[in-house]
Amino acid sequence: MAAADIGDLYRKHGADVFRFVLYLSGNRADAEDITSETFVRAWTSPSPIRMATVKGYLFTIARRLFLQGRRGASRHVALSEELREPGPGPQVRAERNSELDAALASLQKLSEIDRSALLMRAHDELSYEEIARALGLSLASVKVRIHRARLALVRIREASRHEGNA
Repeated sequence: MAAADIGDLYRKHGADVFRFVLYLSGNRADAEDITSETFVRAWTSPSPIRMATVKGYLFTIARRLFLQGRRGASRHVALSEELREPGPGPQVRAERNSELDAALASLQKLSEIDRSALLMRAHDELSYEEIARALGLSLASVKVRIHRARLALVRIREASRHEGNA
């Protein structure tokens, strides 16, 4: 794929891929890294990209990178608080939005596969068929997972409201 083509692809789908990974991971820095790597992989792909299904293809790459990162996360050690830069960084500023924090926390309570399916459908408006292809699931399984994920989010939200009132 030519550099100009990948630039157009990024301008058209970069924000969607970033949001998908942010909601999937709950971490802005990881979302930025995975989004960048997703487009690098698409650019260096030896096979041509079908533009009719490009969004699902990019989400599939991003999801696989997210899962690979989770597998490798157990090998990483957290940095000491003393090594952090003083003052709020970009992640802190982004996390100040309490509604976003609550939504991300609720999404993290869903399984990864359910979270992926729900985000692809609700936020990125992919068809059930595209989601099934991207996740390697049957069409019926995707519909059931999305329905159950929506119900689970309602239960999570109601439980957090009750906790806030208690």
